[in-house]
This record gives sequence, structure tokens and C-alpha cells, in this order.
Amino acid sequence: MEFEKNRRLLSYARRAIDEYKMIEENDRIAVGISGGKDSIALFCTLIALKRFYPINFEIVGVTIDMGFEGMDFSKVTEFCAEQGIEYHIVKTEISQIIFDYREESNPCSLCARMRRGALHDAAKEYNCNKIALGHHFDDVVETFVLNLAYEGRLGTFSPVTYLSRKDLTMIRPFIYTAEKDIKYFMGKNPNLPLVESTCPADKATRREEVKQFLAEQEKTNKGIKHRILGAIQKANLDGYHE
Repeated sequence: MEFEKNRRLLSYARRAIDEYKMIEENDRIAVGISGGKDSIALFCTLIALKRFYPINFEIVGVTIDMGFEGMDFSKVTEFCAEQGIEYHIVKTEISQIIFDYREESNPCSLCARMRRGALHDAAKEYNCNKIALGHHFDDVVETFVLNLAYEGRLGTFSPVTYLSRKDLTMIRPFIYTAEKDIKYFMGKNPNLPLVESTCPADKATRREEVKQFLAEQEKTNKGIKHRILGAIQKANLDGYHE
């Protein structure tokens, strides 16, 4: 299965990678693949980038299967085989722990921590030194607003994070890539292996509320999200810079 490359995604990703030195010679990068549009778009972008980027690197697809019923990753497996990319599915019982054993009323935070831990362990098992995540421009801004509104602090996730305990580096090549551009890319490539989430808490989150709030603000205050990112960069918050 071939996919139509998107120059905009490649351009924004390469800008982030170059500015923050995300990729170095002979890196072996685990790409976290949830099956959603962001992770699939990032995976495709890194596959395309690998073909012409002046620095040699490897990519390995890794999916953390959280145990939700009805999530089938067989199309992702087929896609990776066609692209000649190593791919692993890691089975876990995260969904049962959160919803059955713990009966969490606000499960998203614990789920994210457990999923990250499983991904870190998998990256080490498959001899990767870096992990690439599909967080995009809108996620950067939404996380900043979430932290401000609900935790009373200034901050968001970093473009590059070194985890000393695991000797792993997390990279986020899509920090300049807008969600609308990812949606456009996926729309132009309808055969890509999207896997619909069956998580019962999907969409019912504070993040979704903030997303809607920012969308409303953008209607009357166009460019507000870009100005928020600009403020983060000017303040050198969490490793961002101009």
C-alpha cells in the first residue's frame, strides 16, 4: 500500500526535527502507534522522511494493545510489512486494571501513565534509543491551557525529553503540525490503517472541552493558538525556543 506524501507534514516535521535535533546518526526510533490519525500520520511522515533525510536512522512501529474489545491491528501489521518496517504489538491488561479492578472515575491520567510505561519498556526490549510520539501543534496549546486552567501552572510537554532512568529520549516531530493538516493527509489517503478506539472514556475528557473552547476563541480571535505557542517559545518554557 502506497500513500500520497504530504509536503506540508514533511516540511513541518523536518523543521521541528532540525530545530530541536530530534534525530541523530544511527538512531533506532520506536514510533508509538495507537492506530489513531496522529500516530499513523507521524509513522507515514517518518517513513517518507527516512528515504531522503541526510542522517541515517531506523524506525520500529510499536503498538500498546490496552485490551479494549474490538480493536484490530491486523491492517497496521499488513501496512508495516508492505513498507518493510519492523512492527510489534504489546498485549497488556491496562483496560481491565482501570475499568474493572480499579473502577477509576477519571481513568485517562492513570491510563496514560500505564501506556507510557509499557511503551518505554517495549522500546528498551526492541533496542530503541528514542520514542517518537504523534502530539501535534494543537496538543501543545491545549496542554498549556489545561495546565493553566486546571493545575494553575505554566507548562506543556517538551519537544524532546530525556528519561534518565530508562536511558530513552522522547521526541515529538509534529509540534509545528496542525491537526487540520493531519486530517487533510488522512483524507487524501483513505486506505491507511486507522484503528477506531473503543475506549469508553474516549472524547469525554477535559481536553475535549479545551479543544472546543479554543475552537470558539479562534473564531473571534484568529491566530490565538499560534500566539500561545509563540508565548511558550519566548518564555523558553519546557525546552521550547524561538
